[in-house]
Amino acid sequence: MCISIYWNILFFNGCIFGCQGVDGAAAAANALSLPAEAYGNDPRLEVMWAMKAYNHAEVYFNLISSVDPKFLKLTKLDDKIYSTFRESFKDLDLKVLTHDQLKSSNAKERWRPFCNQFEGLVEDFNFGTLLRLDCEKDYVEDNTVFATRIQFFAIEIARNREGLNNTVYMSNRSKSSSPQKPARTSKNR
Repeated sequence: MCISIYWNILFFNGCIFGCQGVDGAAAAANALSLPAEAYGNDPRLEVMWAMKAYNHAEVYFNLISSVDPKFLKLTKLDDKIYSTFRESFKDLDLKVLTHDQLKSSNAKERWRPFCNQFEGLVEDFNFGTLLRLDCEKDYVEDNTVFATRIQFFAIEIARNREGLNNTVYMSNRSKSSSPQKPARTSKNR
């Protein structure tokens, strides 16, 4: 399933979130814990994975919007992930990534050894995760790509440490610190 279909499911079919309720969420959690061999190409499973990836992205964006990103610790191995990432990808400009830097044949050959060294060390290291291409923008369809969890961690840990996610944090801070106009009521009209 391509990313635009996932976005349509997640954003334009609100019933997926609203109609599931507690029972639906429990069933989804149970289904996502089963081994891959238990499924064929079940589109419902793909939707559940898309929802899980979206929820992860939403939580992360809210986090970098409300806490100074340079103080965030995303895993127990942040230092190792960061140093290994920067050794492997010294010149990768993280401000605005392209699909080719993550998805081209050459990129996959470069990323594979980096990612595989975290197997067994980082939980769900190869799970699909949504990653922002431009670190100054939100998760929207044209700014999002599916990446592995370890790619997400490596890139976002580096963005946090190198101050690139500071724009999101400062933007949200300035919005929340700007004076609010009092709500109009029938008394002050």
